[in-house]
Amino acid sequence: MGETASISAKLGLALVFLLACSAFVAFQMGGVPQSGFLIAAAVIGGYMALNIGANDVANNVGPAVGSKALTMVGALLIAAVFEAAGAIIAGGDVVSTIKNGIIDPARMPDPQTFVWAMMAALLAAALWLNLATWVGAPVSTTHSIVGGVMGAGMAAVGIDAVNWPTMGTIAASWVISPVLGGLIAAGFLAFIKFRILYTDDRVAAARKWVPILVGVMVSAFTMYLMMKGIKKIWKVETPVVIAIGIAAFVITVLPVRKAVFRASANMTGRRKEIASLFRVPLVVSAALLSFAHGSNDVANAIGPLAAIVSGINSGEIVTSAPIPIWVMVIGAIGIAAGLILFGPKLIKTVGTQITKLDPIRAYTVALSAALTVIVASALGLPVSSTHIAVGAVFGVGFLRESLSHRRRKINPPMLVNVGNGDQANEHIEALRQIDPNEAKKAEKKLRKRLLVRRNYAFTIATAWVVTVPAGAFLGALLFFTIRGIML
Repeated sequence: MGETASISAKLGLALVFLLACSAFVAFQMGGVPQSGFLIAAAVIGGYMALNIGANDVANNVGPAVGSKALTMVGALLIAAVFEAAGAIIAGGDVVSTIKNGIIDPARMPDPQTFVWAMMAALLAAALWLNLATWVGAPVSTTHSIVGGVMGAGMAAVGIDAVNWPTMGTIAASWVISPVLGGLIAAGFLAFIKFRILYTDDRVAAARKWVPILVGVMVSAFTMYLMMKGIKKIWKVETPVVIAIGIAAFVITVLPVRKAVFRASANMTGRRKEIASLFRVPLVVSAALLSFAHGSNDVANAIGPLAAIVSGINSGEIVTSAPIPIWVMVIGAIGIAAGLILFGPKLIKTVGTQITKLDPIRAYTVALSAALTVIVASALGLPVSSTHIAVGAVFGVGFLRESLSHRRRKINPPMLVNVGNGDQANEHIEALRQIDPNEAKKAEKKLRKRLLVRRNYAFTIATAWVVTVPAGAFLGALLFFTIRGIML
């Protein structure tokens, strides 16, 4: 009963937000031609922003929550503030109305058809994100809106309107993003394990390497923010970005080294003590990832909405549109509200339900999110921030499995520390008296325990693959529906 009441309250608050969007636009645009259409578009844009907050933001704070570096409430507050700040401060003054050049606007027969297509695309993406959140699958909001635009564009003009080479690069990102994110995260985790955790003197190793690792993170996030977070208000050339990134590393290492020496003064070398050194960088990274995400992905909610507003006001098809302040506010508040109301479900999925995270593992996931974007941008590869973060979590989990299996092959007596410990071994011993073959199978299964939940991998991978086609189907269906209503 309590859970049902909580869901009802959340849905009620979301409805209040959407009603507020419609009331505000009705007040602002009451005398404008097609004001009813603008009100409907604003509600759909607000709905899309709610779903971005509910689904996509989990990737930024999920690892920090899963590692217990942040509480759920703390993560929600930090992410909501920095998402909104990123959207409003660094979201830009002009937005591309046709995401990634998926369709050719010159093929649109008239501005009215263009406006219908954008509305259908926006609603299709929002509905798909809502469904994905409901089933617990973190998906790319960019891919969702791309699918919606593609489907609506094909319905409005035909299959030839789609930029198929661009669609090919987007399809490539389904593989590139998670694989690259997973490899980078696993690589850093392996480095930390072999250079710090598997050494005889963990404290000395931590004093040597943690300042360098934190410096790498500061450098990476400095470059990441310049390339993605503030690029719309300050566009910097690549050599300058690299130079500032190097300077950030140099400036960071010395003070962090002093802080690590103070924090480790009374440490005995337990893993939890070493992991605690990564908590503060992890919290800061969650805030910075949220800021960069807000500045970039707010365009997924307000881009089509800005296109609709500009199309109605100018009577023309626009490929880039100025962002009215009320449009930006709807996007920013909607993302923050969606995160607070519905974000915990996906935050738990990313942070706790794929594999077990601690501050060290979560640190490598956060660092991978920034480094993968930098590497991919340098190589001209298409990537998705959602796929990177989730791929990094899987990469960490699979590395844990690999190292765990390797240790058990080398040192079988460690079996007593696995699974249910002594109870599991007592069960195997009892089974050995009855059926030695079954006992061997049970022992092998215990040694080969899985540290990554495969059912989540299947669900998430399936959702990723069908996001663009599903968005396209919904976009086409909704375009025909809107056109049928309006004609």
